[in-house]
Amino acid sequence: MKKVLIAILLLGLLPHASADYIHWVDFRLSAPVLRSALELDMASQGGEQPLDWIDILALAAAWRGGTGVTVADTQRAAQALRGDTPPERLPGMAGRYFSYYREAYGAALGGLAGHFAIRRTDPQTGEAEWIPAYGLKAFSPIAAGYPWLHYPDFGAQRSYGYARPHLGNDILGALGTPICAVEGGTVEALGWNQYGGWRIGIRSFDGKRYYYYAHLRKDYPYQSNLKEGSLVTAGDVIGYLGHTGYSSTENTNNIAEPHLHFGLQLIFDESQKEGNNEIWIDCYELIRFLAINRSETVKKEGTKEWTRVYEMKDPSIDQFSTP
Repeated sequence: MKKVLIAILLLGLLPHASADYIHWVDFRLSAPVLRSALELDMASQGGEQPLDWIDILALAAAWRGGTGVTVADTQRAAQALRGDTPPERLPGMAGRYFSYYREAYGAALGGLAGHFAIRRTDPQTGEAEWIPAYGLKAFSPIAAGYPWLHYPDFGAQRSYGYARPHLGNDILGALGTPICAVEGGTVEALGWNQYGGWRIGIRSFDGKRYYYYAHLRKDYPYQSNLKEGSLVTAGDVIGYLGHTGYSSTENTNNIAEPHLHFGLQLIFDESQKEGNNEIWIDCYELIRFLAINRSETVKKEGTKEWTRVYEMKDPSIDQFSTP
């Protein structure tokens, strides 16, 4: 059985899809590569040929077979995308695998960049105004001003309950650190889980990404207004860092070090949401990338909660949440 599982995983590293939907994604893009692609995208907006950072990444990955993509590759890909030949028709591996990587990376990164607006107060008039912007609209899960540390522990063995790989990345921090929504979406899960302790699961508005925030603080893990079905905006405070979990008894601290378990599941078909077909990706480099955008927070007087300083409008909320 073990040999069969290893074989399946190895096959999954090859860029291919079944007749229906993608069954595996090996996400190996570094933070500098992600940042380079986004900067190329942003610099092209307003020009004759605006670029999409996911197209840039997909073409660079197609050339490289998904591994070892460099900043120079993103620059080369941007230049090629300005040409007359569609990427699907480029010769060699680029044309053959571009569509696969475009779909895979579109699922992983689709809601992280684009148009948005930030509400700021004019220091001279004192009036609030909405300032339109384009760029990274996703946030680090750790609020601005709080120390954090993480390491590449995706796939490491865990033994509580049963032996299994660690399907996320742990971010160490101070107890009570405000945890922010990386992307806007709908709260799908909120409550106790014996492995993750107090946890929140948020589904992106396009349904492709499921963000899992676990081991939240004992006694006061979440914002009081959250419930299953609540809508959140990227950068909203959703909970507080803790070390709950590893117990069937609710509200138990059985995790040695306070930390946030951050997981990202990709969903190409609803059958992949739970079961043996789940796709969880290594977020170590993604977390490093998101650290360039951290939500500023402030204490809500008379409460145990923190809230964001600058409100944000994301067109995705209207696009995907309106019946």
